[in-house]
Formats: sequence, C-alpha cells, structure tokens
Amino acid sequence: MTEITLDTLKPGDLARITKVRVKGPARRKLFDMGMVAGSEVELVRKAPLGDPIEFQIKGYHLSIRKEEASQIFVQMIE
Repeated sequence: MTEITLDTLKPGDLARITKVRVKGPARRKLFDMGMVAGSEVELVRKAPLGDPIEFQIKGYHLSIRKEEASQIFVQMIE
C-alpha cells in the first residue's frame, strides 16, 4: 500500500499510522497522546486555512499543526 502523510487526508478518511518523523519535544507530546505506529486515526475537519487539523484517535479528538501532520505517515484503511 502507498504511504501518504496525515495532512493529505480528507474529512472522514480513516488511516493507520506507519511512521512518525516529528522531531523535538512535539514528538514526545504526540506519542503521549497516542500518535504512534499502528494507531487508527480519522480526519474530522480542517480549519478554514488548513491549520490546525482535527483528528479522532483512540476515542478522543486531537488538533495538531499542519506542519506536524505532514511528518506523520499513514496508510489508508478502506
């Protein structure tokens, strides 16, 4: 399957995280909130200018910056 980045999903798309390439303190924060390889994530909505982006993961909603989402790789779940 083809890997894409989290920021390229559309609202309602469901995907599984394969890699997290975020560096620095944000990496630890994302890991603590469940953004780890193997987790399923759904894009809920994007802000009008595309940043931040809201996702549903592990039963809660999480908003992250588009820059961080562009460093998280996923595979689509059909």
